[in-house]
Amino acid sequence: MSPLTYLIVGSGWRAEFYGRIAAAYPGIFRAVYYCRSEEKAALMRARTGAYAFTSKEACLTMNPDFVVTAVDKAHSADVAIEWARRGFPVACETPAAPTFEGLQTLRSCKLSDGSPARITCMEQYHRYPILMAGLAAIDSGAIGEPYSAYLSAAHDYHGFSLIKKMLKTEGEGYVLRGQKIKSPVTVTDSRNSALYDGALKTADRDILHITFDSGKTAVYDFSGTQYHSFIRSRSLIVRGSRGEWNGRTILCLNSENEPTRISLMPDIPARYRCLDNTSLRDLRKVWQNELTLETAQDEFAIASMLLDMEDFIAGGPAPYTLTSALEDSLFWLKSREALAAPWSEVRVESV
Repeated sequence: MSPLTYLIVGSGWRAEFYGRIAAAYPGIFRAVYYCRSEEKAALMRARTGAYAFTSKEACLTMNPDFVVTAVDKAHSADVAIEWARRGFPVACETPAAPTFEGLQTLRSCKLSDGSPARITCMEQYHRYPILMAGLAAIDSGAIGEPYSAYLSAAHDYHGFSLIKKMLKTEGEGYVLRGQKIKSPVTVTDSRNSALYDGALKTADRDILHITFDSGKTAVYDFSGTQYHSFIRSRSLIVRGSRGEWNGRTILCLNSENEPTRISLMPDIPARYRCLDNTSLRDLRKVWQNELTLETAQDEFAIASMLLDMEDFIAGGPAPYTLTSALEDSLFWLKSREALAAPWSEVRVESV
């Protein structure tokens, strides 16, 4: 089988992930970059080994099967629509759109023949192997019907996507209440290196209480320092009628109503075992009790969605539906309203 070829529009930090994935799985994927300058194109070629061009015409000679849009938030919806109207299936980076107007434009986007544009979104957190294991446990009924969640592991639209899947509240309306808290924290890590100077910074922490129409509830609790810190952890709890998912552990009852404990491993589902690699295997060998969401899991999550684009191109289901992505973006936008008016009610209807 020929590798799936995808065109990446963009050349920033997130866009690099897609080139690295193609380099890691050369028999499965082939990446092509469309960049705004030769300087950026050269940088992408050097960092990822992928093809990179500064003209759309040159990119199209590579016959891409679909387009990945990884541009800045302000232009994400417009770029996705442009390539969709060129006839390509499009996988857009998160968020799907950064404004209410952008959400409406994406939702109503049609092709010249009147058919809906084929746009999906690369919302990847639910594809992290450890989170897939926990979500599978919920789907199996291990904790009974889930009714509440506490999530302090991912920001904005990513966090809401996980909450919906944990509580099975896709498409429900809800009420938001929340507050932004500022507090000092010592900076210990960054994208590039550990930091040892003991510098303090003031960090924002967003706390939001979500009450869904079904009566299920969630607490979203997140500070950006959690992504790069040795002293700020990431955590989650999902409670159900017969148990709970707590980080790496399922506490539940067996068929005889006896309490039992199940340790979750970041296992690779059979469909995606072609994406297993040394980093993921090493991660599983030294797996610790604390919930961690490493880059290896992130890149696997994205790769699994790219693999599923083959079915989407053929007319099958989207790796992540545009409707669900629009719901996630709407949460992000509405959460800013809630945080600007502490603990006042903000009503959100389903998209």
